[in-house]
Amino acid sequence: MRRLRAMIIKEMWAVLRDRKQRIALILPPLLQLFIFAFSTTLDVRNVDIGVMDMSGGVHAREIVQRIDGSPRFRKVVSFPSPQALQQAVDQQKVIAAIVLSPDFDRTIDSGKTATLGVVLDGRRSNAAQIVGGYIALIAGEVGAEIRVPRGASAEASDSDAQGVIVTNWYNPSLDYKWFTIPSLVVMILSTMGIAITSQMVARERELGTFDQLMVSPLRVHEILIGKMVPPFLIGIANGSLFFVGGPLIFGVPFTGSILLFYIALSLFLHALIGIGMLVSAIATTQQQAFLGAFVIANPVIILSGFAAPIDNMPGWMQVITYANPARYAIVLMHGLFLKAMPLINVLNQLWPMLIIACVTLGAAAVMFRARME
Repeated sequence: MRRLRAMIIKEMWAVLRDRKQRIALILPPLLQLFIFAFSTTLDVRNVDIGVMDMSGGVHAREIVQRIDGSPRFRKVVSFPSPQALQQAVDQQKVIAAIVLSPDFDRTIDSGKTATLGVVLDGRRSNAAQIVGGYIALIAGEVGAEIRVPRGASAEASDSDAQGVIVTNWYNPSLDYKWFTIPSLVVMILSTMGIAITSQMVARERELGTFDQLMVSPLRVHEILIGKMVPPFLIGIANGSLFFVGGPLIFGVPFTGSILLFYIALSLFLHALIGIGMLVSAIATTQQQAFLGAFVIANPVIILSGFAAPIDNMPGWMQVITYANPARYAIVLMHGLFLKAMPLINVLNQLWPMLIIACVTLGAAAVMFRARME
């Protein structure tokens, strides 16, 4: 224990003795949290919508007015001809355009179903699909109101006009921050955990102190534990800041168990530290360690399910994601923050991270032992 305590103190002092380095360990993650929380929005707002109204009837104007009054759209631009509409979409002046045929109102007045044409800019496929959903929702609301019989009672009219009652569980107001803040806890810690740990041994080699470790009475597991403690404590500190800042600053509720949160955070950090240790054991310089951390951190983030659902990935790529600790941490953070994930579901996500941590740390120990012999 005396040797291990000396190793831990030595590693902590190496990390925290420089004032600029201390600031760099805390300030950048907080800045990233604030910047990404507002920039990585899944909402589509402040976009222009084009309209080519060839009907000019009451129902057509009602739809256009509803779209113009929606807070999601900036303004509605009218086009006199299909050529003008096509040119606006080509030049990305509008992300979507609505086409109302000349017989739109006559079809509705005759009791038939009218068709609303929507042209979307496929170059921005994700945003265009979301805008298309907004337009479809508005058109559906207008259509439900039109279908209410004129002689129906107010109570029946309200019931029919509603059509479908939508309830959003776990995020009633569909605030994108409720999704991004728990995800950013995983993303930022992934980058930090791998980057900091990967520099540990590489720095020792460049400074020439790694040879001193090799001839010291320290054992391999003592060196590993000493190297693991600083990034683990830094990760816990940053995770705690995110845990407090999410509800207080961004209004994201935390509904789960605090104990389970820190257990999940600890296992996730151990898995990240194991990956960083592997990179550090392979690299001979800090530059190589930095490049190795960069190469690994990007797939960890992309294959976590944050940017795109894992179910949408090819089958062979979905298999690879099982070796990614961020895949399980994303599920845990969302579950603990938003829906009070029960213990059995938490355990189902914890044991894969435990296996990843044991495998990576074990492999790092083997490589360290091979270098020290």
